[in-house]
Amino acid sequence: MATEAPSWADQWGAGGIGAMGEEDNSNTQKENGNNKKGNAKGGLDKAKATAMVGAQKIKSGASAGIKWVKNQCQKKSTSSSK
Repeated sequence: MATEAPSWADQWGAGGIGAMGEEDNSNTQKENGNNKKGNAKGGLDKAKATAMVGAQKIKSGASAGIKWVKNQCQKKSTSSSK
């Protein structure tokens, strides 16, 4: 049975099933290195914007949750005093 299917090492090790050969990427790495600073700044701006939106959602959700709890407590205190 072990001879029918490839072993774990054959599948996931270096040079296994579907492994791609190494390519000479020296030229493309040099060309891409020049644009890293511009791309990094754009990514940082996107991350900041996403973080701000997330923080606003958390703040509004927490505020709504606190208001709901206050309303529930007020309903209980007014109905128990009657």
